[in-house]
Parts: sequence; structure tokens; C-alpha cells
Amino acid sequence: MLFTVSTIKLIAEIALLGLFGQWVLGLLAGAKKNQNFFYQILQIVGKPFVAATRVITPKQIIDRHVPLVAFLLLLFIWLAATLMRIRTCLEIGVELCK
Repeated sequence: MLFTVSTIKLIAEIALLGLFGQWVLGLLAGAKKNQNFFYQILQIVGKPFVAATRVITPKQIIDRHVPLVAFLLLLFIWLAATLMRIRTCLEIGVELCK
């Protein structure tokens, strides 16, 4: 159980950092962000999560807002995984969680 929760938490952290980095780099690069190599790499990291969010969200949400919705969903998943990990560690003992 601890391994599963830790894996979900890790995947959410990587995706959150990728989406956040893409947003910051998009602000810094401006209109030429799609030509930026690092922006493209961060876009590849976040693309599966944005695509999955597009599938589960209603069509009324415009495509421009889907990355923000994906970020918020991943944030909630990360929070839930963190709370679950804390609960699991308290149940089995903190020494076993290291």
C-alpha cells in the first residue's frame, strides 16, 4: 500500500512540476514559447495529463483552460496521496516509512 501511494504521489509531483515549469517558461518566452526547446520538453511531460483531463471534462471548458484544470486535479491527487501516505505511515510506524 505504501509503495502504491508513494508512486502515485511521485507521478503527481513530476506532472505538477512539469505543468508549472511550462507555465512559467511560457510567461518568460512569450509568443515564441512553442519554438523553445525546454518548453517543448515540458509540454511532452504534461501532455498525457492534459489529454486525460480533456477526456473527463465537459466540452464547455475551452481548450485553453484544460491545462489549469489538469494542474488542479493533479494538485488534489497529490494532496490525497500525501494524506494517505501520512495515515499509512502512522498505522505501520514511522520507522518503516523511511
